[in-house]
Amino acid sequence: MAGSAHGHTPAAWTGVIISFIGFCIAGVFMVAANVPGFWAGVGVIVLGGIVGGAMKAAGLGMPKESEAVAAARAAATESARARV
Repeated sequence: MAGSAHGHTPAAWTGVIISFIGFCIAGVFMVAANVPGFWAGVGVIVLGGIVGGAMKAAGLGMPKESEAVAAARAAATESARARV
């Protein structure tokens, strides 16, 4: 995944940060036995996914790979494997 820069986009970072904050909120309220607070945290987690998806749709996510790029990657992989 690191080789393809998977997840290194503003959309991914924003969605994960918002979801992490929601996870922390839900965790605190779960320990405090506060059911409405817990569900509010779950709502923030869902909001993180929605915000990340909206940002990706707005062009801040990872661009889709074209046919030419996919073919070039496959050729380079085969060439590297042939050398080993």
